[in-house]
Amino acid sequence: MTEGNFVDYVKVHVTSGKGGQGSKHMRREKYIPKGGPDGGDGGRGGHVILKANKNLWTLYHLKFKRHFKAEHGLHGSKQTSTGADGADVYVEVPLGTVVRDKETEEILFELTEDGEEKIVAKGGRGGLGNAHFKTATNQTPRYSQPGEEGEEIDIILELKILADVGLVGFPNAGKSTLLSVITAAKPKIANYEFTTLKPNLGIVEYRDFKTFVVADIPGIIEGAAEGKGIGHRFLRHIERNSTLLFLVPADAPDIKEQYEVLVDELRRYNPQLLDKERLVAISKSDMLDDELKAEMKKILDKQFKGIPYMFISSVAQQGLTELKDKLWKMLN
Repeated sequence: MTEGNFVDYVKVHVTSGKGGQGSKHMRREKYIPKGGPDGGDGGRGGHVILKANKNLWTLYHLKFKRHFKAEHGLHGSKQTSTGADGADVYVEVPLGTVVRDKETEEILFELTEDGEEKIVAKGGRGGLGNAHFKTATNQTPRYSQPGEEGEEIDIILELKILADVGLVGFPNAGKSTLLSVITAAKPKIANYEFTTLKPNLGIVEYRDFKTFVVADIPGIIEGAAEGKGIGHRFLRHIERNSTLLFLVPADAPDIKEQYEVLVDELRRYNPQLLDKERLVAISKSDMLDDELKAEMKKILDKQFKGIPYMFISSVAQQGLTELKDKLWKMLN
């Protein structure tokens, strides 16, 4: 999937159908001069329903169609015939879609299971026909109920990627390169910052035909939680990951400081993110010789107390098997 086709945020206008009007019909048949009221009820207006589909990965199909309107219910008729219900409209969305009211910003619901359905705009009820209003003292009611109006609402659909592992790091830390090496994904890779503009997903094939999903999140910079850079737009995708893999390049001026900045941005965005399992991978470690690596380990052992870390190199294929083993153990 190209970057231009990845859409994770759309605004949609939905309108449900109006209920049909109840009938005021009076029975008129030969030999039955005073048949009385026999008006039927109106049909229900159509709902607008959101349905989760595991085969969708993005909201791209909603980029150009943003208005959905359900059918109105039909009016009731004679012989207490109920009008037909308006046809429901189904809008399919990928798993992990959060639905919020555009005006209030309130989260209405989220869809996380394949085939799950939620009504976002309820169709109006059909009106009662005059057959419902006949009584001993009112034997010929010549009135019926109108159908209820449908609902009209602007909603925001927000996709949060469902991945097992989220790659977190500064721009140009080697996230896309790692994803391209351990999965079959082909993200854009170049030697400049913000190469990745949209999240990329890859499936890691592990031993005994086991797999897990890794998401490459666009680079986070200091101040991302306040809207700096582009990382803040994609921090929501990290909320779904059960494990966070922090990537810090071996040539960083201060590895621990870069890690702390990343953790602080996640904390400011959503403190619950810090409850997730964490692993630090020091990328581009093929630049280090054994002596320098040993010296760095002495320093990092003191700095990363209780936080697991490891040296890897995507280009030189160093430490990747150990990385997969560690991630699998953390996920299970």
